[in-house]
Parts: sequence; structure tokens; C-alpha cells
Amino acid sequence: MLQQRTLKSLTKAVGVGLHSGQRVELTLRPAAPDTGIVFRRVDLPQPVDIPISAQAVTDTRLASTISSGSAKVHTVEHLMSACAGLGIDNLFVDITAEEVPILDGSASSFVFLLQSAGIELQSAPKRFIRVLMPVEVREGQGASEKWARLIPYNGYKLGFEIDFDHPAVDSTGQRVEFDMGSGSYSRDIARARTFGFTKDVEMMRANGLAMGGGLDNAIVMDDYKVLNTDGLRYNDEFVKHKILDAMGDLHLLGKPLLAAYSAFRSGHALNNKLLRELLSRPDAYEVVTFDDEKSAPRGFATLARAW
Repeated sequence: MLQQRTLKSLTKAVGVGLHSGQRVELTLRPAAPDTGIVFRRVDLPQPVDIPISAQAVTDTRLASTISSGSAKVHTVEHLMSACAGLGIDNLFVDITAEEVPILDGSASSFVFLLQSAGIELQSAPKRFIRVLMPVEVREGQGASEKWARLIPYNGYKLGFEIDFDHPAVDSTGQRVEFDMGSGSYSRDIARARTFGFTKDVEMMRANGLAMGGGLDNAIVMDDYKVLNTDGLRYNDEFVKHKILDAMGDLHLLGKPLLAAYSAFRSGHALNNKLLRELLSRPDAYEVVTFDDEKSAPRGFATLARAW
């Protein structure tokens, strides 16, 4: 059968939160079959577990935040993207502050951490949510229109188009498609960094955001160009980061998707709205397993290669 996956051993990282600027320690630990991915705020007087789910997402302003009661964890999408890319089903994420560390602004550091710990197959079938009919959400009209949709597909692929009126972005690819069956997440997507504009930084910091952001963990642009001396990691790094974010947002469903996702100018809020729309329509999806891993779509049976 196609089996669930967790880690062979624990692994740790220390960094700062992108928006809070707080120092934070992160410990990734193995978890038993059918546990799912559970964030644990170990800095609180009584540790609080926050299992991932579409309903656990309570704030989507500039990042995906999950909550349980008053306990929150901000900016979970890059770590969740790495879990999606490597097929991690069960994991405890111990965290000492309310925001996941930004590290280098991409998912590659999380991929490295997960692969360094080793990935272990478990004696339980991997469960997927297979989309059976199209589901779509839209917002705005005309120049402000944005949308996201899921349609049936025997595998998992994502297509994203961005629309930024900026010289540095306009000169790169603004649409990309990534298929788990034919690409390598670690090579093709994971290294794409978050990005922002100097004109927005002052406003964000006045609102207590981007306090930990800088050229070492984001692509930063002025009105004309990229300010990072090392340039871009991919020719189309901006839109690839949107694919990275979408994979993380969609993995908050709690089970990997079998579907084709496509989006235009979507973000964390619309991605979560799409998941909630899917779950509100029981006829639009089913939960499936694969007794023979050879019958699973390409890209799911083979363990990701170590670095």
C-alpha cells in the first residue's frame, strides 16, 4: 500500500519571525500514524496543541495563521509547503513563540530540516482527498478580480498567474505550472523566496508587521528593481513563490489533494476560502487510499531524495 510518512528523528531550528521579529525555536518531531500535523505552543504556561485543518485557519492577512482558543501560530505556509512537497502526513511542530521562523524566506530550509531528520514510512495507508467535480471561488470584478479553483485530476498539479505592475516582476514569468508527477518540488519550487516592496515596509512596520524581514530572508524591490545583490534564484521566482504558498495553504486541509489547482491573483484568504467551499460540498470530493502504490499517481510513491 501507499504508506503514511513521518520523520525518523527530531530536528531543530532557531530563527526569527518575519512579521513579529521575535526569536523562535522550532522542533520537528515524529508522530504516530493518523496524528496529522500538529503545532504545539510549548512557550505557554500549559502547552496548547493546534492540529491543522481548513477550519483552524483564523487569519490570512499576509500569512496563514492557525488557532486553538487564544493560542495562535502565524506564518505556517512555508513549513506546510515543505510537508506537502515531501509528502509528510504526521508531525509534531513544537514552537516557542507565535510565529514560525522565516529562515531564508523560502521552503528550502524546511525541506533540508525534514530530509536531515529522515523520512519514515508508517504502517498505515496514506489518505488523499480526491476532487470529483470543479470547485471555484471568486472575488472582485474587472481589474480587481481574483479567483482560485480545483478540478478533477489524477495527480496533483498547480497553475498560478500573478499580475503585478512593477518593472522587476513584469520582466519575469508571471505564470507557472508545477506537476508533482513530473517535477521535483525541492529543485523547482522550494527555493522561491517571499517578496516585498520598500514602499510597503514603512506602513507594514507601523502596523507591527515585517519586523523581522530583510534582504537575507526576502526579495526586496524599490520602484524599479530587485535590491538583493545575488538577484533571483529562478527566472520566475515571484510566481513560483505563489505556487509554494498555495501548496502550503492547501496542505492545511489535513490530507494531500488529488486535483488540479489553478489561480489568478489568489492569496492566503482565497486559498482557504477554496478549501472551505470544497468541504461544504460532500459530493465534490472523496477520501481515497491506494492498496498498491503502483496504482497511485506519479510523484507520490517515491520518497524524496536527500540533499
